[in-house]
Amino acid sequence: MIDFGPLFFAVAIPAILFAGVSKGGFGGGVAFAGSAVMVVILGPAVALGVTLPLLMLMDVTALRPYWRRWDGASARVLILGAVPGIALAAAVFHLTDPDVFRVLIGLVALGFVGFQLAVRLRLIPARQRPFGRRAGAISGAVAGFTSFVSHAGGPPVAVYLLSQRLDKTSFQATTVLVFWAINLLKFGPYAFLGIFTADTWLAVLLLAPVAVLGVWLGVRAHRLVPERWFFGITYAALALTGAKLLWDGLS
Repeated sequence: MIDFGPLFFAVAIPAILFAGVSKGGFGGGVAFAGSAVMVVILGPAVALGVTLPLLMLMDVTALRPYWRRWDGASARVLILGAVPGIALAAAVFHLTDPDVFRVLIGLVALGFVGFQLAVRLRLIPARQRPFGRRAGAISGAVAGFTSFVSHAGGPPVAVYLLSQRLDKTSFQATTVLVFWAINLLKFGPYAFLGIFTADTWLAVLLLAPVAVLGVWLGVRAHRLVPERWFFGITYAALALTGAKLLWDGLS
């Protein structure tokens, strides 16, 4: 049962608003933080059940302003790669310790940011070619798995897409498309596992306007923020995400 008292709204409204802004304007890499905050007051399974429909609403809201501005090849390889990751996560959902994967993906995210910083400082030579399809499929599989167990699929997708050297709008649009597909694929297994309840749907109904407002604010911010700042924010968000995942996994 969810206690729809003042504490619920004091925590849930900022968490979902933040996730919406991230989804709408900044690659969605830290949108999972909304779910992480919700876990504090709801518990893991209930938080997943509340946030998935809201994330799906954010995805649909964000699709229109970025329609067909995505990189189709990158989106395709990530989505196809996510399918086995989601299937594996659904099969072992009640057996897997999510902390192991939080640590692994946190290390990958921090390692990638460190690599890019070293390139910028010319400590190591820049990579001449973007990651290939195999790396994209692996990133998609990891994103599918981690997204299923904790809504934390953003870092592996960001790592792959940042290597493709897309402009900020193509990066954002591709991220929106990829997670629209991933979240849609997660819905059936979530329903089968009994994660959705009458209380979670009531929470979704109450928080839906906040989710849409967050995306709208994110889209506006995306259009106003210069490209250099956008990728700076994206790298910073990726580093914070990686650090948070690593902290959560080890604590």
